Amino acid sequence: MTMNVKIQYAFLPHNDADESLKFYREMLGFEVRKDVGYNDLRWITLGPAGQTDVSIVLHPPAVDPGITDAERATILDLMAKGSYGAVTLASDDLDALFEKVAAAGADVVQEPTDQNYGVRDCAFRDPSGNLVRIDQL
Repeated sequence: MTMNVKIQYAFLPHNDADESLKFYREMLGFEVRKDVGYNDLRWITLGPAGQTDVSIVLHPPAVDPGITDAERATILDLMAKGSYGAVTLASDDLDALFEKVAAAGADVVQEPTDQNYGVRDCAFRDPSGNLVRIDQL
C-alpha cells in the first residue's frame, strides 16, 4: 500500500508579527490564512495565493512549555544572528522578485546568482533574521 505524504506547514519564528507580516504579505505577495493571538503572542499562517496546500506559520519564538530559560536565550541569540530559521521559495521571475523585495528595503544576503550546482537563486533575511532563499523555477 502506498501512502501519500505532503508538506503542509513550515514554521518560522518571528519577533515582530507586524514587520514579519509586512515582509511576507507586501514584499512577497503572500495571503494571510490565519492570524491568531493568545496572551500577547501571535501566530500567522500565510502562503502564496493559489497554493493553499502549503503554508508558512510565523510563530513566537521559544514559547514551548518545556523550554528552559537557557534554551530560550540560545534561540533568541541565534535569531539575532540570523542563523536560526530558513525557508526556500521559488519564483518564475527571480530577477523581478529580487528587484521588488530589495527595493522595498529587505535585508539582501545574496543577489541573483547562477550557482555552480545548477540553480539560480538569491537570498534575503526577513525582519526576524530568518534566511529566505528564492530559486528560479
